[in-house]
Amino acid sequence: MEGPTRESSPSPENAYADYRKGLELLEDGDFAAAKEFLERAAESDPDKSSVREALGRTYFRLHDFRGAAEEFAAVVERHPVNDFAHFCLGRALSKVGDNDRARHHLALASNLRPERRDYRTYRERLARAN
Repeated sequence: MEGPTRESSPSPENAYADYRKGLELLEDGDFAAAKEFLERAAESDPDKSSVREALGRTYFRLHDFRGAAEEFAAVVERHPVNDFAHFCLGRALSKVGDNDRARHHLALASNLRPERRDYRTYRERLARAN
């Protein structure tokens, strides 16, 4: 799919439309197309954590773990109690070999949501990889 084009200047309406389309494509598994829409939405509204989280998920699925870490770090900076963002940041950091920081964020995610078995599993797996 060819990337989206738009002649008009960025607006909140366009950013939201790009975000919604990007989310739809992400859920459908078309990560390359989702990336185009979500990058444009993030450019239009860089402070919108929902857009940054979706873009981080997209980068992760495209194996751009540094890009994913950057997006999830932006979410964590704005929302330090977002357990999912800490979890995803920890996973992305582990993929780029930054295991100390990864452990920190996986531990935070696990502590914020102790009932999440998946959070504990990744935290324990990384601890054993030491």
